[in-house]
Amino acid sequence: MASAQQLIAMIRSHAAGDDDRFLSVAEEIAGDAAKAGRSRMAADMTALLKDLRTVRQGAGERAKPVALAAPRGELAALMRAAYPETRLSDLVVGPDLDRRLRRLVREHREREKLEDKGLAPRRKFLFSGPPGTGKSMTASAIAGELGLPLFTIQLDGVITKFMGETAAKLRLIFDAMHKARGVYFFDEVDALATRRGSDNDIGEARRMLNSFLMLLDEDASSSIVVAATNHRTLLDPAIFRRFHGVFGYALPSAQEARQVLRNHLLQFDRDALDWTTVDAAAQDLSHADLTAAADDAARDAVLDRDGRLDTELLVVALRDRATHHRD
Repeated sequence: MASAQQLIAMIRSHAAGDDDRFLSVAEEIAGDAAKAGRSRMAADMTALLKDLRTVRQGAGERAKPVALAAPRGELAALMRAAYPETRLSDLVVGPDLDRRLRRLVREHREREKLEDKGLAPRRKFLFSGPPGTGKSMTASAIAGELGLPLFTIQLDGVITKFMGETAAKLRLIFDAMHKARGVYFFDEVDALATRRGSDNDIGEARRMLNSFLMLLDEDASSSIVVAATNHRTLLDPAIFRRFHGVFGYALPSAQEARQVLRNHLLQFDRDALDWTTVDAAAQDLSHADLTAAADDAARDAVLDRDGRLDTELLVVALRDRATHHRD
C-alpha cells in the first residue's frame, strides 16, 4: 500500500499542477508494490502510467499544466500565464551561460535526488543585460524544459497601476507560488530602483523594495523565481544577496549573431548568402533585433522576390533595425 507520505506528495503535486512529480510518485508506489509481491497491482499501475505518459505526449503536443495554474481574480490583473514550447536548444548563448542554464534545469528535473540527501535545487535567479538579449526567452526555455507554466509579472506596470497597493499585490503573487508551481518571471525589476531615485515617491519606492526583498527571503515554495533587469547598476546591492545565481547577458558575438539569423531563415537557401557582408550589417544588434530583421527580410522575400532571399534583402533589413535604434 502507498505510504501516507506518498499520498500527501501526490495530492500536493496535483494541486500544484506538477504532473511530472505526480507521475514520479505514482511510479514509486508501483515499484514498492512490485517489491512487496503485489504483482497484479504493480502491473496495472504501470500500464496506466504508460498510457498517461503517452496521452501527454500525443498529437505532437506536450500536455499543459492543469487549469488551476491560470491566474484568476486579482492575480489576472497582475500577471499573465503562458505554456512555452521553447527549449534551451533554441537559445543562442555562449558555452558558459549554456552550461549554467542546463545545470539549473537539471537540478529541478532531478530534485528528488537532491532532497534525498538533504539538499534543494536553487530557485531564485537574476538575469541581467541589455534589452533583447534573451532574458525573457531564457525564462520561457526553463519553463518549457520543465513542463511548467510561465507567469510573467511586469513590475513597472504593477507599480504604476497599483501605486500605494504594491506591497499587497506582490504578496498575492508570492502566495500564488505555493499554490501553482511554475516559473515566475519578474520583468523590469529595476523599476524598484528607479522609483527609489524619484523625488516624488521615495518613501513608496522604499516600501516596495523592502516588500519585494522580504517576500523573496520568505519564499519557500517549489516555484522558480526569475527577476530581469536591463540596468544592473541601478539595483540596490541588497537585491543581489537574495538570489541563488546571477546570469549575465550581452549582445551576441559575430558567430552568435550569424546563428540567430540562420535559425530564423530555415525556409531559405542560407548558403547562397554572402555571410561576410551580413555579419558586418548585424554587428551591435541584439538577439531580438536580429530575429525581427530576419522576419522582415523573409516577408520581403516572399512578397517581392517570389520566395527567394538574397544578401541585399537581409542587409537592408538589418540596417533598418540599426537605424531604428539611432532614431
